[in-house]
Amino acid sequence: MEPSLAPSLLSERTRRRLAQVADCDPDFVAYDFSDDTAVAALGAAEVLLTFWGCPVLDEEVLAAAPRLRAVVHAAGTVKGHVTADCWERGITVSSAAAANALPVAEYTVAAILFSNKRVLEVREAYRRVRTEHDWRAAFPEVGNYRRTVGIIGASRIGRRVVELLAPYALDVVVHDPYLSDAEAAHLGVRTVELDELCETSDVISLHAPELPTTRHLLDRRRLGLMRDGATVINTSRGSLLDQASLTEELVAGRLHAVIDVTEPEVLPADSPLYDLPNVLLTPHYAGSFGNELQRMADSAVEEVARFAAGLPFAHPVSRTELEHTA
Repeated sequence: MEPSLAPSLLSERTRRRLAQVADCDPDFVAYDFSDDTAVAALGAAEVLLTFWGCPVLDEEVLAAAPRLRAVVHAAGTVKGHVTADCWERGITVSSAAAANALPVAEYTVAAILFSNKRVLEVREAYRRVRTEHDWRAAFPEVGNYRRTVGIIGASRIGRRVVELLAPYALDVVVHDPYLSDAEAAHLGVRTVELDELCETSDVISLHAPELPTTRHLLDRRRLGLMRDGATVINTSRGSLLDQASLTEELVAGRLHAVIDVTEPEVLPADSPLYDLPNVLLTPHYAGSFGNELQRMADSAVEEVARFAAGLPFAHPVSRTELEHTA
């Protein structure tokens, strides 16, 4: 089995585990499948261990890998490299999306709690005043008690956010056309139509996949339905928001935002979102970074171990699932 995973992700412990379950060189990484060394490795590979930036596994690549039976992705979505040719060949696919979901969910929960406490506003006010002040009088409406949080998309991350919010005294509502009443009851949430969610939520967090049907899911009209002072959090994809309309609302000061993903991925240097006091803008940072990458590597190596033992993947990806997920 030949991995294509950045060696820096593999701790010594993970390398030892990989060596126990696979015949591989953990230092070998294929960045281009047309390279002679990569072609030779493909010819012997039963499993590809992939990561962000993996080249597309098209018909030509698969032809060079006659023994390939599985792709184990040590990151989130596999849409960038797993093709129809893979499915038609009967290759099984696994993803570490569940491992990557946790830091995104943790980031989102922190953003929700800080947003309701108006941390950015208080920071700016304290910076201006720099002396003793009656902060309770200045911010009488802040707080998380009985606030309404609207979750758009009961995805893996969306569900994890709901679970992590359970200890807090928040009212959580969810909009997702694929979420059944039984599933909602199990999660302990109430399902609502999207317009109602926009009208009633103090904080809205986006966790829907990037699909043609979800483009500008929060458009100008729905942003206009939001309460004055409400917060939009986007850790999903920039295309889910009508960014021009959101920017207008933010510049006017009517709404607040925590934005981790934008369209384009990197905003122009003159975008007002970099400097607005009511915006927390980060560079697609909510997902796995630093030591969080190790969690994905460990998850992927355990999937290789399951495959080697003849067990089904713990985190399989199906072709039909990709039609309505990230």
